[in-house]
Amino acid sequence: MTPEGPAYQGRPLPHPEEGVVDQGLGFDLGTLHSRRRVLGLLGGAGGMAALAACGSGSTPANGTSASPTSSSASVDSSLTEIPDETNGPYPADGTNGVSVLDKDGIVRQDIRSSFGDSGATAQGIPFTFELTVLDIVEGGEPMAGAAVYAWQCDRDGKYSLYSEGVEDENYLRGVQVADSQGRVKFVSVFPACYPGRWPHVHFEVYPGLDDVTDYDKRLSTSQLALPKKVCDAVFATTGYEASVDNLAQLTLKTDNVFGDDGGVHQLAATTGSPEAGYTATLTVPIDTSTEPTAGNAPGGRGPEGGGGSGGGPGGQPPSGAPR
Repeated sequence: MTPEGPAYQGRPLPHPEEGVVDQGLGFDLGTLHSRRRVLGLLGGAGGMAALAACGSGSTPANGTSASPTSSSASVDSSLTEIPDETNGPYPADGTNGVSVLDKDGIVRQDIRSSFGDSGATAQGIPFTFELTVLDIVEGGEPMAGAAVYAWQCDRDGKYSLYSEGVEDENYLRGVQVADSQGRVKFVSVFPACYPGRWPHVHFEVYPGLDDVTDYDKRLSTSQLALPKKVCDAVFATTGYEASVDNLAQLTLKTDNVFGDDGGVHQLAATTGSPEAGYTATLTVPIDTSTEPTAGNAPGGRGPEGGGGSGGGPGGQPPSGAPR
């Protein structure tokens, strides 16, 4: 689902009242072309079979494969790699002189509190997010054993280890190892909307836990986006007041990270309420045969008292920080 209505792999459905399988031959051909397989698949009866396989299972906008056919190739072709994005100015992954990934305690599911010598706990609406990491090259197989490092701002729009007042904290950062289904889950608080950026969560995927301290071994760097309706509900609660005006000045299409495609492959399916908290899920297909890129560099300025440029609050990023 996009702001303009139902879409499949970023393209609006010509018949939104119908399923993906009933959008017509022209739409199917466009799907095949976007996957760069049209020449190979339109070869006689084999091509028609591939068209049928393409339409046999609908796929949500975030790239999840539903009801795969018996052919591993059809599973592979139904997946779109999650876009590579910037890790921003405040990753603490060692790329700008600050690293939390070599610290005891970083491997954890509940990331709300700082660990080690720090002791603060981030406040806000409860928020759990689950990522399912898939390997496109292996026909969409779950990437069991992959390590995922996730980080985000707090409800004030501040990033631990960087922003004014929380330089000595390391909350809202953690690493999890994918289970047999390729899933990782983090327990957190709902992030703020700070000037210039749509509400989001950063994450990096590595082959395994032993690789997380080496940024060059990353398989993907991306970001999870949150639906506007959910953001509106959360930001109407106490503690998120500053986010209301910030969000009003943005859309997913004007955000300078998600704006290239409206975040269609990164918009998490999100359920819950401000009273009960929220749960977000996102499928993360990765093409392990390609080198990850730096993505789009964000801009924006953080809230007063913790402001800066480069896509997050907390003052100017250190020298050499990605922008």
